[in-house]
Amino acid sequence: MKLLLHQSPQPALATGEPLQELSFRRGVIDCIPTLLGYLSIGFACGVVGKTAGLSVIEIALLSLFLYAGSAQFIVAGMIAAGSPAIPIIVTILFVNLRHLLMSAAMVPFFRQYSLWKNVGLGAQLTDETFGVAIGKLQENQKHADRWMLGLNMTAHANWIAANVAGAIMGAWIMDPQAFGLDYALPAMFVGLLVMQVGSRNPLRTDLIVAACSIGVFIGLAHYISGSIAMIVAAVLAAGLGVLIEHDNRD
Repeated sequence: MKLLLHQSPQPALATGEPLQELSFRRGVIDCIPTLLGYLSIGFACGVVGKTAGLSVIEIALLSLFLYAGSAQFIVAGMIAAGSPAIPIIVTILFVNLRHLLMSAAMVPFFRQYSLWKNVGLGAQLTDETFGVAIGKLQENQKHADRWMLGLNMTAHANWIAANVAGAIMGAWIMDPQAFGLDYALPAMFVGLLVMQVGSRNPLRTDLIVAACSIGVFIGLAHYISGSIAMIVAAVLAAGLGVLIEHDNRD
């Protein structure tokens, strides 16, 4: 089976261009646009954790094993408020349920690899690495596992370093927002969005999906919480995009 896969012709992009050969080094390079956002928000996360009473070691371990910016901010806030462990765990579980959707979207690119290799790659999947990967990978692309490992390891190492730096310097920075660190994460996602839209041909589909997402969110936000409205809007808009692209293929 491996021999057949190796000998099969290299698939082509929709534009007719051959797929780029992927490698660990290429994954490291493709992660570079996200590093500034990781540094900024990770630094702020370390500062917040330190002000909540966590030690540098505890912050480093959270960044290593939890590895989720929003969840780590929640942990710091709930610990500062004196919340017990069980509510913190349950809250983090619900906050991170979006990773099930992201992992499901990545399945077509890694079907040819073993279960444990997929578990290892999926364990380091984040919003940012997902944003880079979903715009880069194609089905049956060679060495997607090596590329994803380079992307994931670069992002994770950068995140840990930023958290530790923030924890060490947290005693001197009491207000991360005063330095604009709270805007680093949205700015990074805007950059990733621009890169993806610019590299895609069906711009009309992207505009329809964006308009649908905004419209649904505005309509629902008057009746339900903003966070739930955002999730519903994202799911419905993504479903609409899948239907449009499926019809276009047919």
